[in-house]
Amino acid sequence: MKVSIITAVLNNRDTIEDSIRSVINQKYEDIEYIVVDGGSSDGTVEIVKKYQDRIAKFTSEPDNGIYHALNKGLKMSAGDIIGFLHADDMYAHGMVIDWVVSRIMNCNTDSCYGDLQYVHRKDINKIFRHWRSCYYTDGLFKKGWMPPHPTFFVKREIYDEHGHFNTDFKIAADYELMLRFLERNKISTHYIPEVLVKMRIGGKSNRSLKNLLIKSSEDYKAWKVNGLDGGVYTILLKNLCKIPQFFRK
Repeated sequence: MKVSIITAVLNNRDTIEDSIRSVINQKYEDIEYIVVDGGSSDGTVEIVKKYQDRIAKFTSEPDNGIYHALNKGLKMSAGDIIGFLHADDMYAHGMVIDWVVSRIMNCNTDSCYGDLQYVHRKDINKIFRHWRSCYYTDGLFKKGWMPPHPTFFVKREIYDEHGHFNTDFKIAADYELMLRFLERNKISTHYIPEVLVKMRIGGKSNRSLKNLLIKSSEDYKAWKVNGLDGGVYTILLKNLCKIPQFFRK
């Protein structure tokens, strides 16, 4: 199965190279790597071009935000399985995509996900949070659960059937998409109980109290636009679920 991995980037020259290397160093051979740059002016484009022989498709032009860029990458992709790796993130090791393809094929599932570690921006071996997920059962979203989106791999046919990212959401479109796929449309999924992605701290949704409040508002909106019964209590649980992640090793 061909796997399309999409990276959206804008002025991330300090971290983009780690992301690229973590993709091109995967042992799995049939990978289509797509980089969508939003018109960087800090040297990011020059770094990406160093690896142009290993990048299947690359575009650099202004866009309307990260989810617009990810949708652009989706339209450019040709893989059977789609994954997203942000410019601050990297795969934990070279066997991640092998594991993903194996689980999706052997379990005959629409999607899969795993665990994620938040790491220091300068020292990726320094772990701040360990997002250990669990096997999915119906109703977990109402209890505040969600899978780590950078570890979420989905068959192309699911995007074709149920849609791409909703760009009305500025911070929480990944949450809305997973809620739409798993909770509303009941696609099948499988949990890989291993760390698949390392994410540098300082992401947009957690960068300030203002962004946290906007994200919580959008999380609430995600339930409403999908016609699902999830209220303020669910969003409160979603935020409280993060606390134990700071104490896991």
